[in-house]
Amino acid sequence: MAVKIRLARRGRKKKAIYDIVVADARAPRDGRFIEKLGIYNPGTNPASIVLESAKAVDWLLKGAQPTDTARSILQHEGVMLRKHLQVGVLKGAITQEVADTRFEEWKGSKTERKATAADTLTQQKDADKQAKLDAERKVNQARAEAIAKKNTPPAEPVAETEEVAEGEVSDAAETEAPAEESAE
Repeated sequence: MAVKIRLARRGRKKKAIYDIVVADARAPRDGRFIEKLGIYNPGTNPASIVLESAKAVDWLLKGAQPTDTARSILQHEGVMLRKHLQVGVLKGAITQEVADTRFEEWKGSKTERKATAADTLTQQKDADKQAKLDAERKVNQARAEAIAKKNTPPAEPVAETEEVAEGEVSDAAETEAPAEESAE
């Protein structure tokens, strides 16, 4: 009997969640399985994976073959590296302590990379949010200037009123000048 580590789909339409299962290769995709190893949810950002790595390593050592997608998930979680190191221990190439230290080093670097990726994602979101706010401020400022321009009285009627007032003053001056001449 060929045993596979594969994904079994569940969840609703267009919101899939997958169970990582060990199943007979002849069993249907969402049908009978031997053991459930974890859950994979691609709908979150980043995709969330809950996996019992000890069971997965055990099944890999027994000869279970992962599908392509399951293999990439197992590699992402370090199960394939742990299996590789355990095979080295079984063959006598390295000791269990050396294998454990190598795995812990890899796990530490993986944690740092995840933290860096999360920080980068957060910074990108903050930068996008700030850019949207700046664009909104510019639009609001332009709108406020247009409203202020619309609500201010036009400058031309004020100038005509001043010219009329100056004209009346000059007419009054001309009227007074001839009156003074006649008085003389």
